[in-house]
Amino acid sequence: MQSAETVLDVIRKRGEQGLPLERIYRQLFNPQLFLLAYGRIYRNSGSMTSGVTGETVDGMSRAKIDAITSALRSESYRWAPVKRVYIDKKGGAKKKRPLGLPTWSDKLVAEVVRLLLEAYYDVQFSDRSHGFRPRRGCHTALQDVVKYWTGTRWFIEGDISDCFGSLDHEVMIAILGEKIHDGRFLRLIAAMLKAGYLEDWRWNATLSGAPQGGIASPILSNIYLDRLDRFVEQKLLPDYNRGRLRRHHPEYHRIVSREYWARRRGDRDAVRQLRLQKRNLPSTDPYDPGYRRLRYVRYADDWLLGFAGPKHEAEEIKAQIRAFLHDELRLELSEHKTLITHATSQAARFLGYKVKAQRCDTKLTGPRRSASGIIGLFVPREVIRQRSAAYMSGGKPDQRGVLLHDSDFSIVATYQAEYRGLAQYYLLAQDVWRLNRLRWVMETSMLKTLAAKHKSTVSKMARKYKATIDSPDGPRKCFEVIVERSGEKAPLVARFGGIPLKRKRTAELADVMPWTPNQLSSNELVKRLLADTCEICDSTKDVEVHHIRKLADLNRTDRPDRPTWVRIMAMRRRKTLVVCRDCHVAIHAGRATFSYRKRSLESGVLGN
Repeated sequence: MQSAETVLDVIRKRGEQGLPLERIYRQLFNPQLFLLAYGRIYRNSGSMTSGVTGETVDGMSRAKIDAITSALRSESYRWAPVKRVYIDKKGGAKKKRPLGLPTWSDKLVAEVVRLLLEAYYDVQFSDRSHGFRPRRGCHTALQDVVKYWTGTRWFIEGDISDCFGSLDHEVMIAILGEKIHDGRFLRLIAAMLKAGYLEDWRWNATLSGAPQGGIASPILSNIYLDRLDRFVEQKLLPDYNRGRLRRHHPEYHRIVSREYWARRRGDRDAVRQLRLQKRNLPSTDPYDPGYRRLRYVRYADDWLLGFAGPKHEAEEIKAQIRAFLHDELRLELSEHKTLITHATSQAARFLGYKVKAQRCDTKLTGPRRSASGIIGLFVPREVIRQRSAAYMSGGKPDQRGVLLHDSDFSIVATYQAEYRGLAQYYLLAQDVWRLNRLRWVMETSMLKTLAAKHKSTVSKMARKYKATIDSPDGPRKCFEVIVERSGEKAPLVARFGGIPLKRKRTAELADVMPWTPNQLSSNELVKRLLADTCEICDSTKDVEVHHIRKLADLNRTDRPDRPTWVRIMAMRRRKTLVVCRDCHVAIHAGRATFSYRKRSLESGVLGN
């Protein structure tokens, strides 16, 4: 039996060579792929959330993998309908969007399907596609815009109406069938797309779209929208890109000539005046009919075009994309979100940033203007207002009642996690310093929460937890909570603040990394499961994995007589415990004692 690394490497090479994929369905019989998939998704926050059945990641075992592969081998595996719930949209909108909750077995099979499809297709995707891809993300898309889009005159902002919910199943299977020559695999994906959903315990058919929240949905949407990328690259870019350089601006070069002769005459006043006039003119003709530039970038269903040319041609480009989406992909553009904006006088919205072409005749680098035509990224003012509103009441920062019963460490850590995520996302913005307003609001809200918890004042809490830390940009003031631990363990530290709000042109990404060699063997939980030994009683019969939602559940003070399994997991700081079936039943039954022979509870394996 081939290892998961070998299987994915072979598939990736076929993708690089552009060869069709045949007999891929047989790879679904390989338990090594399921172990790899399990090691990748068991930490997900939704792994302990049940779908239409009560099945979750808890109780995962090799026997369950064998049952799934046997059903796939006989083609008797059936996708369960997803449980549909509605969650709030981001950005403070009152609208809600649907979210599907698949069963655990379906998540596992979908992750294996995703691994196979990603290995084959990712190497063939366009470099202009950045969504749901390894080593790519929002920041790489925005960095491309800043680096290569200098001189853009018009932005065409694109948004597809209900993209995930509108993917046509026939078109999807036809696209997959062009390169995947395996009917069984295609039927499995078609059955997944048409599994339906339960809403208020009523089954509803899914006539189009990929399941919201489905593990394989992102890669399927990228495969679908790769057709749009190819259309832009193979049709629009060749048609609307012409000319190597813009022609010279005649008036600008007349002034250059006059400046030259004034310098030869030694007329310094004339040189100074001519130089100022020259700075108010472009050096090249922005209306040159022989020069056009069209640029494109896409993240999921959001795409942006930058065009250097007249507006009527930008309208033509938008119309061609609308027609292609409607005729070839059976998708519709959102008219109120698909806009054509002037790059200098207006700003486009892309991935939460304001994107604008800058115009400045006074910023010089040597004798040249260094900011004219350069693309700038900015923090939208409404983002700061919306984010600040969550920590305010009556127009002022206020305490958060939901945190009053948490520890001081947890309160500070919660505020810092929320602030850090937003600050690091907007580090590409030239005006990231505007987040200082949000930092002050969150800081005041945090101190008021601590003061309400301890029945104290904001100033006393500030004096108690104020600290200074070193950063690459020098000392920074922050608020710090330190929790000492027994033995030689390092203390736990939670800090709020201390993040320099300074533009970082190459912000670091923290996206999910792709499959890498030896990833399977390095997964500690998989190794423990493969050991086939209960970590409570040493039994080797019917071994499975017990999962909990969070480590905080292990340290509850209302349970002084903690059971053996709780003490083991708390000691090792793990959210997983490999146990036999009998011990697992005892855990869920709430029994505090087990029939096991004594053994050491110490472990040299690092916890999850």
